[in-house]
Amino acid sequence: MSRYATVDPTTGMVVAEFDTMSDAEAERSVENAHAAFQTWRRTDVAERAAIVQRIADGHREHADELAALMTLEMGKPVAQARGEVALAASIYEYYATKGPELLADEKLDIAGAGTAVVRTDPIGALLGIMPWNYPYYQVARFVAPNLLLGNTILLKHASNCPQQALRIADIIAAAGSPDGVYHNVFASNDQVARMIAHPLVQGVSLTGSERAGKAVGSVAGANLKKSVLELGGSDAFIVLADADLDIAARDAAAGRFANAGQACTSSKRLVVEDAVWDDFLEAFLAYAEQWTIGNPTDEATRLGPMSSLAARADLVAQVEDAVAKGATVHLGGVVPEGPGAFYPATVLSGVDATMRAYHEELFGPVAVVHRASSADDAVRIANDSPYGLGGAVFSSDEARAAHVADRLDVGMVGINTTIKSAPDLPFGGVKNSGIGRELGRFGLDEFANKKLVRTM
Repeated sequence: MSRYATVDPTTGMVVAEFDTMSDAEAERSVENAHAAFQTWRRTDVAERAAIVQRIADGHREHADELAALMTLEMGKPVAQARGEVALAASIYEYYATKGPELLADEKLDIAGAGTAVVRTDPIGALLGIMPWNYPYYQVARFVAPNLLLGNTILLKHASNCPQQALRIADIIAAAGSPDGVYHNVFASNDQVARMIAHPLVQGVSLTGSERAGKAVGSVAGANLKKSVLELGGSDAFIVLADADLDIAARDAAAGRFANAGQACTSSKRLVVEDAVWDDFLEAFLAYAEQWTIGNPTDEATRLGPMSSLAARADLVAQVEDAVAKGATVHLGGVVPEGPGAFYPATVLSGVDATMRAYHEELFGPVAVVHRASSADDAVRIANDSPYGLGGAVFSSDEARAAHVADRLDVGMVGINTTIKSAPDLPFGGVKNSGIGRELGRFGLDEFANKKLVRTM
């Protein structure tokens, strides 16, 4: 059974534990969500939007408390945590304000007689399986569009974020959400599988690991359920020879070490043209050194602990494998003494395909710098990955950068910027990075019935 517990990653101490729900409770949650859907789907969209707006307001009103819980449960520095709460609130507000017009019927220009429109209808109760690394933001990007659309939600949060999960449910209830429209479920893995297969559940959205995506996707497929899977990433950050190296180095460090490097869209692989290799590496290391470890409750801290000792152990094993096989450590790479799941900003080069760090996702504050002989070689290295989530290309020649960006096998790419999430921008990848899109108008379409209405 899953263990739902608050474990402070700065100390490794268990702060609070919560019971996993019973099988009977899991069944009742599904039945209640399905029953609530029958009314919620018929609720006027303006009323649904008003509730979604109040959810945004609730996040803002309780921002300090929510940020403190995030710092406690997964170690995010408090200043970064408040930024995430603000982003989550902006997503709810986006769908509250823009969503109704995005749901308007689309009139088709047809060749035959009569008229035809496509209506965007909800499909029913949905299961969301959410991760710990962005515990409010990633819930928001699933919940906000689907509540606005008229679907109902069963939300299984990460087992190390139980107090945040409960507060999200409180805020949604306080916003006036009717009973049954949103359920927090402390479910076991077996219960999750049964929920996906349940005939009253119409779809599942997972943000998590590639392994979890395969497990969830297989159950969803076997039961003909719609799924959206946002999985891992190993984003390439390409630095062409004509880039502004100071800006590129600064953005690469921020893109890699924010949230202790625990983000799907972190700039995990820095691919640098040979002509500027030495200068870029020097500049990057100077910025990386500024990401020093500190107490995440301190406003000045930029690099807090990783989410758990187990997560750090996995990262250490990947780094040690690379070093044993010949990789060079330019910075960090040593586990600090003392309690907690801290790990320093680390920079590796000389990583090749014999090492785990070449093709595996490094989910922590470790950057791998690759040398490319040309722009074409940089594209080759960037695409030599099982993942295809995001990427970035830095160059003073935007046309050249755009040409390189067009050749990257990714779902998102930034030119002279890293990928930064926004409510109105689609988010998602290709290859092993997942299936489907979230946010913007795309977030309203994934779990919708695009119903054709033909009139003669």
